[in-house]
Amino acid sequence: MSSIIIKNVLLKDKIVDVLIRENRFESIGPGLQDDQAQELDGRNKAIFPSFVNAHTHAAMTLLRGYADDIELFTWLQDHIWPFESKLTFHDIYIGAKLACLEMIKTGTTLFCDMYWHMPATAKAVDEMGIRAALSSVFIDFNDPAKAKQFRSRTRKFFNEDHRHPRISYTLGPHGIYTVSRDSLEWVAEFARENNLLVHIHLSETRKEVQDCLDANGMRPVEYLQSLDFLGPNIIACHSIWLSEKEMDILARHEVKVVHNPVSNMKLGSGVFPFREMSKRGICIGLGTDGCSSNNNLDMLEEMKVAALQAKLSSFEGRVLPANLVDMDDRSLLEQLYLDPILFNAGQALEFATLNGARIFGLDMGKIAPGMLADCILVDLDHYNLIPRHNLVSNLVYSATSECIDTTICNGRILMQGRCIPGEEDIIEEMKEWEKEQKNRR
Repeated sequence: MSSIIIKNVLLKDKIVDVLIRENRFESIGPGLQDDQAQELDGRNKAIFPSFVNAHTHAAMTLLRGYADDIELFTWLQDHIWPFESKLTFHDIYIGAKLACLEMIKTGTTLFCDMYWHMPATAKAVDEMGIRAALSSVFIDFNDPAKAKQFRSRTRKFFNEDHRHPRISYTLGPHGIYTVSRDSLEWVAEFARENNLLVHIHLSETRKEVQDCLDANGMRPVEYLQSLDFLGPNIIACHSIWLSEKEMDILARHEVKVVHNPVSNMKLGSGVFPFREMSKRGICIGLGTDGCSSNNNLDMLEEMKVAALQAKLSSFEGRVLPANLVDMDDRSLLEQLYLDPILFNAGQALEFATLNGARIFGLDMGKIAPGMLADCILVDLDHYNLIPRHNLVSNLVYSATSECIDTTICNGRILMQGRCIPGEEDIIEEMKEWEKEQKNRR
């Protein structure tokens, strides 16, 4: 791998040169020289860590705009799962390539994925040059035959050689309502034996909580604790409908949590208890979820919505009713947190970068010597970033993906001047796929 030197770029409040050798930042400071390095002009640009999309279903780009405005369980059972049952390896491959293209365009260089035909997504990631933590969906619906099939497939896959410099592999039990007790216990044990992360949906809806109470006499986090499932290797996505006791359990077990604000709002799932989670020191990352419930993979948008929602939301999903007139109704208002200071722009950026890196145990999320060379260059002349009273605030609250000029992953330039080699071919391939789908109908 060659070297890159970024000249005269803004890092925080200083103009510096940034030298990348192979796949790490080597030196940062003024006046750096390397005659063998590819030189990038950093004038009128600022350098930031690239983003980590800590929960998504990449190939759901294929379902963008499909079955919108429907409640989660109806959406899954009547629309999404029937559609997905017909998807092929090739479908997933081209859907994942489109997802990688969108993520590079929007400044993401690492995503955590759970989807069918995982090798197809791995092929797309390998070709597109970004990073991914990939898991295959594990769903048995309490069917012993399905459980046997999924366990066998998991063992077979992890017995193969999957070493890749940018791809790691995780386990992906979908959720407590789609995976049996025995399989959840098996997944937890298999993860411990093989030192694997486990990526799971948790407490996303009130129905999930109530069904768990009815079936097990416990709430979801308590149920998983009873199975010896929880630990620092668990990535719990959504995590909306939690009691204080459950949040204490998550903190005690050092479970990592992924907040998906746009998806939560679009599916009417509820409001993430940011204040209560953060004060317990739980590591919180951000994710977009899939394109069928978001409907994009833009982490800039996710940061903004996460920060704004926290300021106007409350614990356990209670929000300010639209018909509230009497502002002296203390019994209601005391349940609410209306706080413009909560979840500031700096925190939003940290959650989308450094915390995401912590979740996956990677040396990234900072522009510093020795760290993995994953970064973006933003265009300081873009109208969304002017005037520059506070660049971090501008990035979180004002910027769009059009402000991102360059994306670098693992020391390789993936996008420069907002151009990605081969992007037109990916778009054309997706158009052909869409035509084929219409013809099948």
